[in-house]
Formats: sequence, structure tokens, C-alpha cells
Amino acid sequence: MDEARRLIRVRTRHNKPAFKRRGLHRKAKLADVWRRPRGLHNKQRRQFSAKGALPRPGYGSPAAIRGMHPSGYEEVRVFTPAELAGLNPETQAIRIGGSVGNRKRGAIQTRALELGLKVLNAKDLTRTAEIPAVSEEEVNEDE
Repeated sequence: MDEARRLIRVRTRHNKPAFKRRGLHRKAKLADVWRRPRGLHNKQRRQFSAKGALPRPGYGSPAAIRGMHPSGYEEVRVFTPAELAGLNPETQAIRIGGSVGNRKRGAIQTRALELGLKVLNAKDLTRTAEIPAVSEEEVNEDE
């Protein structure tokens, strides 16, 4: 595990360029995702240094830690509390899916706490529970 931590530190210190799509600053409709420059006169394809770097194999992270979270855990995406069974709290951390609602998210977070799992995108759900629901009687009294 010490070697993995060292490699993660090296990966975060590594000065990797931001691979920007050509013409990204010109048009708002262009997505900020890498697209290989293919034009005949394209200066980025011809590797002029001022035009931005192209992704190359040397920029990759070491295979031992590829895809790991910076905290050193392997990320596992979870959508139901049942999916927490069988996960190793020493090597794995969970990320709750974006489509999961607050009620199920709360159940997943409490179950993960019981199992000793780290939640990478935990939310504070106490604020939503404290807001009292307005009953129909209170609405009728105001009128």
C-alpha cells in the first residue's frame, strides 16, 4: 500500500498539460472534450509548441494506480443499499450514483457508515429532514 500511496503522490505532482480541443475558446458550442486535430494545415497536429500538447502514451499514470481515487481507494459506484454487501472497506470506497434520490441516498450513507465504508460524495441530509411539512390545516388557518 505504501508503494501505491507514493505513486499517487507522483501522479498528482506530475505536470500534465490540459489537453484542449482546437478552437475551444472560439465557439461556445464546442464541448471541452479532446478531439484529435486532423486538418492538413493544423498547427496543433503539426505539434507547434504554442498550440497545445497532444495526448501521448507517456502522459498516462502507472498501471498499478490507474483509475484510483486520489485518496488511495478504488471507486465503486453504488445505486442501492444491497450493493454495499461484499465490499472491502480497506481498499474500496463508494460513490453514490447521481440518479439516486435523497431517501435512498440516506439509507446508503447510513449502511456504509455501519460497514465502515468511505463515501466519496456524501451529502448532509439532516437539513432536508428538519424542514417541517406544512399540513392542510395550517394552510386553511392562514386564510
